[in-house]
Amino acid sequence: MSDSLWLAAAAVLNLAGMAGLALAMETHWHQVIHRMHRPASTAVRARQMLRVLGAMALLLSLQACLTADRLSMAVLVWVMLSAASAMAVAMVLARLPSKPGHCSR
Repeated sequence: MSDSLWLAAAAVLNLAGMAGLALAMETHWHQVIHRMHRPASTAVRARQMLRVLGAMALLLSLQACLTADRLSMAVLVWVMLSAASAMAVAMVLARLPSKPGHCSR
């Protein structure tokens, strides 16, 4: 696979990882999943799974960067992708309405 494909995969994995980690937070979970009425135990398990999958996606993103380039450049690209992904997820979450009656901390 070419370097550009590895970097594209790294970007997608990084964005998915940041989104997963954001949704694992209770405030964002309620903000996004407010229409689904699930038992509390299911929500807790789902958020724990999102935390694990988000971390795994970030590690796979790092691995894709390392495959595409040498160590020093790969780490730099991964950090920049992480910052851009975190900003993109934060901007999307900022545009979503919060759940009525749910106060954020």
